[in-house]
Amino acid sequence: MTPPTLLDRLRAWSALAPLLALLAATYWLSQQVLPLPPAPDYKARHDPDVIITDFSAVALGNSGAPRYLLAAREMKHYPDDNSTDLIAPRLTSPFRNAPPIRITADRGTVAHNGSEIYLHDNVLIVRDASAKQGQMKITTSYLHVAPNDDTADTDRPVTITTDHSLTTAKGLTLNGATRVLTLLAQVRAQYEPPQD
Repeated sequence: MTPPTLLDRLRAWSALAPLLALLAATYWLSQQVLPLPPAPDYKARHDPDVIITDFSAVALGNSGAPRYLLAAREMKHYPDDNSTDLIAPRLTSPFRNAPPIRITADRGTVAHNGSEIYLHDNVLIVRDASAKQGQMKITTSYLHVAPNDDTADTDRPVTITTDHSLTTAKGLTLNGATRVLTLLAQVRAQYEPPQD
C-alpha cells in the first residue's frame, strides 16, 4: 500500500470545506443581527466630571463689585444632578462700610447653579470687629446660604459669642444686607459687663 499523497489528502478534506464555509457564514450572520451593547449611561452614575483643588471663585454684582467669594480646598462637580461638593469651604461676603462676614465649614454642597449653598459640620460664622462693635462668632452644625439674596438660615442649635456675651438658641436667620440676626427658639443669653 502506498502512502496517501497530498492530492489524496485534499480530496478527503474537500468534503468538509462546504461545512466550514457554512459555519463561518452562520457566525458572521449571527454577529450582524445581534443588538449592539447598550451605551453606558453616565447620567445614572454619580461620578465627578470636574475635580479642582485649591478652588476659588468671585461672584460679581450688577455694578461689577464682588458680591461674595467662595473658596475650598477641593471642589467636585457632578453632572448627573449638577451639584458641587466642597471640602473645607470658605465663603466671604464683603461689605463696603462694614466688616466682612466670613463663613467656614468642614464640607458643603452647591446646588441650583450656585444660588444655594449647604454647609455641614463645624460651621463657623465670623463678623470681624469694627469701631462700633466687637467681633462676633456663631457656631452650628448646618447652615443654608442663599448668597444672591445675602441670607443664611439654620434650624439647628447655634452658639453666639461676643466679647461680653454668650447666647444659645435653636435656629437662626441672618440677613447680610441689613445685618439683622434673628434667633428662632429656645434663646438663652449670658452677659458680662466689661471690667473697668
